[in-house]
Amino acid sequence: MSQIAIVTGGTRGIGRAISEALIADGMKVAAIYRGNDEAAQKFRDETGQGTFKFDTTDLEGCMNGVAEIEEKLGPVSVLVNNAGITRDGVLHKMSAENWHMVIEANLGSCFNMCRAVIPGMRERGYGRVINNSSINGQKGQFGQTNYCASKAGIIGFSRALAQESAAKGITVNVVCPGYIDTEMTKAIDPDILATVVKQIPVGRLGKPEEIGNIVSMLASEKASFITGATIAVNGGQHMA
Repeated sequence: MSQIAIVTGGTRGIGRAISEALIADGMKVAAIYRGNDEAAQKFRDETGQGTFKFDTTDLEGCMNGVAEIEEKLGPVSVLVNNAGITRDGVLHKMSAENWHMVIEANLGSCFNMCRAVIPGMRERGYGRVINNSSINGQKGQFGQTNYCASKAGIIGFSRALAQESAAKGITVNVVCPGYIDTEMTKAIDPDILATVVKQIPVGRLGKPEEIGNIVSMLASEKASFITGATIAVNGGQHMA
């Protein structure tokens, strides 16, 4: 019987690469999205997998969404928290709205989705949780106090949850991508992006599938003795 995996933000960019890696591993993937119906339809057409539309910043919505997924597909054994947003700005000019929006979308959503799936995983004695943080959650970044706080918070959250869950057969790990070749990085000014690439020892941006590959490993039986780990996938740009 195929394992059921949830990937938040799973229809585009890094999230889609993660979804595709898990599909290749033989899993059924429920890709969560919030607003881009066109991308969701394309994902369904090209992968044959299901998409589910709900707001991961809303706990009740997450509880109901996971219940729907489990009713349609079966018990969830893998959760990948990938969804996230940025609202950049220096702190002395940052609005409270932009602070709370990023914290809730990035860190709050991890709580909401984990809260929805962890009880079932504990009852069944098995689970894999992979939370996507960021290189900037490890090293900080000018103009991103909200984003960096949310991504650093994911690391602490995951380490605590790993300790709570290990005895129940559940692993919880963090992946910290560096600069990856996605729509988001394509929107960066080319001169600025060239400067960033110069800071990466391997001399290039990462590929979305390279994040998918590490998530695939962490979601597998090969990673049964790995929990509470933070794995940097950044081409050597930051070594912690």
